[in-house]
Amino acid sequence: MLRKSLIIMAFLTLAGAGASAQSRAATCDGLWAARNEIYKAQGYCFRTQRAIAAFGNAGCQYDAIEDVPLSANDRRTINDIVRQERDLRCPR
Repeated sequence: MLRKSLIIMAFLTLAGAGASAQSRAATCDGLWAARNEIYKAQGYCFRTQRAIAAFGNAGCQYDAIEDVPLSANDRRTINDIVRQERDLRCPR
């Protein structure tokens, strides 16, 4: 839990108004990785080549993201990450 918060805070620091395009892209990539790391830990079966390459699907259990059993804290963290991705206009 603390590790996820620290990851998010580090990426948000880079997301300041004066962030360069390169740091913005790195921030978007980091937010994407942090969000999907949570899904991977809970057994989500990824569909995109990018996610499969990054996380694999070994041991996955859930094809539908809605079926992934997330704690309330995980849901809050994911919602925070998605909000930051939207604010930064990260590609989805």
